[in-house]
Amino acid sequence: MSTASDVQPVRSLGANYRKLWSASAVSNLADGIFKVALPLIAIKLTTSPALVAGVAIMANLPWLVFVLIAGVLADRFDRRITMRNVQLLRVVVLSGVVVLAVVDQLSLPILYVVAFVLGMGETLFDTAAQSIMPNVVPREMLSRANSRLYAVETTMNRFVGPPLGGLLMALSVPLALTGGITGYALAALGLAMMAGSFRAEHDGPRQSMASDIREGLAYLLSDRILRTLTMMVTIFNFMGGAVGAIRVLYVVRPGPMGLDELGFGLLMTGLAAGAIIGSASVGRVERRIGRANVLTLSVLASSLGMLVLVVTSHVVVVFAAFIVAGGMGMMWNIVTVSLRQRIVPNRLLGRVNASHRLFSWGAWPIGALLGGLIAEVFGVVTVFFLAGVGTLSMLVFRRILTDEAMDAAEVAGDANAAAADAAAAAADGEISAA
Repeated sequence: MSTASDVQPVRSLGANYRKLWSASAVSNLADGIFKVALPLIAIKLTTSPALVAGVAIMANLPWLVFVLIAGVLADRFDRRITMRNVQLLRVVVLSGVVVLAVVDQLSLPILYVVAFVLGMGETLFDTAAQSIMPNVVPREMLSRANSRLYAVETTMNRFVGPPLGGLLMALSVPLALTGGITGYALAALGLAMMAGSFRAEHDGPRQSMASDIREGLAYLLSDRILRTLTMMVTIFNFMGGAVGAIRVLYVVRPGPMGLDELGFGLLMTGLAAGAIIGSASVGRVERRIGRANVLTLSVLASSLGMLVLVVTSHVVVVFAAFIVAGGMGMMWNIVTVSLRQRIVPNRLLGRVNASHRLFSWGAWPIGALLGGLIAEVFGVVTVFFLAGVGTLSMLVFRRILTDEAMDAAEVAGDANAAAADAAAAAADGEISAA
């Protein structure tokens, strides 16, 4: 029989985690507003699928041209300060956009420039954010920390932000932009309140930026599990970019679904509702069916979220498919990000995350460009079909991503982390003795 002393209390994730969580909540609320606001502004300026897709292309282009530098910066500088400064940059840039909207001077070229600048900030912010977690909580608490953080990110980014953005856009473009600015300003404040240093430890002399980039790329490409996950996410984001860039033309009237701006925002909450369910249940599902099966179901669900638009424009059916896709997509994120954080040494985590996203997120603007061009010639439904079938091709990697292979990679990562901690402790001892 167990006694009270046998029951181990659940450890707190700490004050810094709570501040990070709060900052992420308001930042992602702002992201959710802009996720709806930018394409809605674009369709006020043009009806061309290719030109509308240009907004998504410019927003995601920095993942191709800037993300490796962002990875180096995440490993060289304090990750919290980088995240805070990005929020301040967003506030400044978007304040200028509000002024232009008030005087009715917004244009597609301006929207493209703004999307690119915000995208560049996103590469810095997201790379630092994915890399900061091992500095905030112990390794054994990463899954719980990531699960809770992703839950609030998804709630705000996909569940609260989009309908709020649609509502604000229906009232006024400047009002929608101002709502987003407020979220970014509050996030900067929350990040500024975190205590301590969040800089990765380094051994030996500083290398050149090119050498740092090569080291991160080499680590990613040399590890079979990490390399395979990167290839899979690259395929998914290529397909997702094609769909995401032109989906608004299918959903918002005069498109087949015939929704208004608020309806578009509400429809997108289907993905968020599923993601919240996924973040709450991923631990139980993972223990019951294993990580490999979670990833397989995620691929099938993602394909469903695209192919459903080929066969129906019924709002309820599409919403239900989005719930399934959102739930399994969130489980994919939590499982794979936690795995990468355990495998990769902390000193390399920013660069490996950036290298991963060079391929995975760099595929998004390419997919958006191709999706816009295909939709221009063959219609948006053709894009949904090709993307759904293309997503299913990820199943060929199932034989590599076995539970045994992922477990072995984690064990090796734990051993590397323990060796690094021992070396750091020994170095501290030598300094103290001296």
